[in-house]
Amino acid sequence: MANHYYNAEDLGKFGSIGEFQKPMADKFFAWYGEVFGEGHLTAKEKSLIALAVAHAVQCPYCIDAYSTDAFEKGFSEAQMMEAIHVAAAIKGGAALVHGTQMMNKVKEISM
Repeated sequence: MANHYYNAEDLGKFGSIGEFQKPMADKFFAWYGEVFGEGHLTAKEKSLIALAVAHAVQCPYCIDAYSTDAFEKGFSEAQMMEAIHVAAAIKGGAALVHGTQMMNKVKEISM
């Protein structure tokens, strides 16, 4: 499909989000840079976390960016896929645990 919401070329335009609100974009990019810098976690570790989170929040731009970043930082395909499985397990578990709300409601209305 030639026309779709997500265009890979748009990832390269990320820096231009400040065009309509530069002060806020500058603050975001300063914070973003700080988040992904070396800290208690290495930049490499943060890249793998970002890859997993990108899949959990289903952001194709982030998936592209952090697939490249994690691979370039030395993670293997197997490590990257394992991280994605961790994200999927957390997301799936979150959906399932919310099933208790349904169970509570059904018990409430069946009384």
